[in-house]
Amino acid sequence: MMTSTEAYQCMFREYPDVVNVEQMCEMLGGISTKTGYRLLQSNQVKSIIVGRRYCIPKINIFEYLQVLEKSNA
Repeated sequence: MMTSTEAYQCMFREYPDVVNVEQMCEMLGGISTKTGYRLLQSNQVKSIIVGRRYCIPKINIFEYLQVLEKSNA
């Protein structure tokens, strides 16, 4: 497991800190946008809705992939 800083330094460096659904799907190995929307609607990947668009912080994708260390806080 990695810390969030380590994950940011080595994974998905070419993506912005907040991604859209299409970018999230690319990051998850090219899944379909339909599957991406299902992940967001079921709250498996946490997101923020701004207007009619999903904004997904990159850290939430790391959490979904379970690459971050669990904190004791």
